Amino acid sequence: MKTCLIITGGCLDLAFARSFCNQYTFDKIIAVDGGLKAVKSLGLVPDMIEGDFDTADPSVMEEFKQIPYIVWDIHKPEKNETDMELALLKAMAYGCTHITVLGATGGRFDHMLANVFLLYHCLQRGVEACIIDGQNKIYLIEDRHTFSRSKQWGTYISFLPLLGEIKGITLEGFKYPLLDYDLEAASSRCISNELMQENGTITIREGIAICVESAD
Repeated sequence: MKTCLIITGGCLDLAFARSFCNQYTFDKIIAVDGGLKAVKSLGLVPDMIEGDFDTADPSVMEEFKQIPYIVWDIHKPEKNETDMELALLKAMAYGCTHITVLGATGGRFDHMLANVFLLYHCLQRGVEACIIDGQNKIYLIEDRHTFSRSKQWGTYISFLPLLGEIKGITLEGFKYPLLDYDLEAASSRCISNELMQENGTITIREGIAICVESAD
């Protein structure tokens, strides 16, 4: 398993991020554009700095340019991909099989929504990827997934369709169980479920679910 931490330029609670980074280690760290300031505040040194740097602090950039082993991947603002997408592609090119993204929520809603959709690229390549903030853990599920209370991010677990209808959802060990249920696109039926046992499972016959583990 090769892990990667991506820190991008959305809203980031530094106290939460500092606590999180103290608990986990990563094989690669990628700083994305405006996220470079957060990387500095957290006392981290990235392996790569990615972006068009339209939101990065020039003084912070200059500071990191003094570190010779950091790889810079600089793009023009006029491009087809967002900086976040480029960072995910680079992490997968590095051979990372588990990617965690901080700073991808808050701020502009269009960017936040796109960041969730970008997790699909990782799922297609068999890479586990999630977006995390102090309140939420967001990732994609297809086929089957097991949840554990001891590892749960928050009290609530929600499921939303990513690409149209999800067919044949079965939930076991949840407060609101389901058996072979078809979840329509744009439905809120599977919001705010809870584990009732130590472990719970979701199985999906067809489709992909956005899973959000969250706390109030």
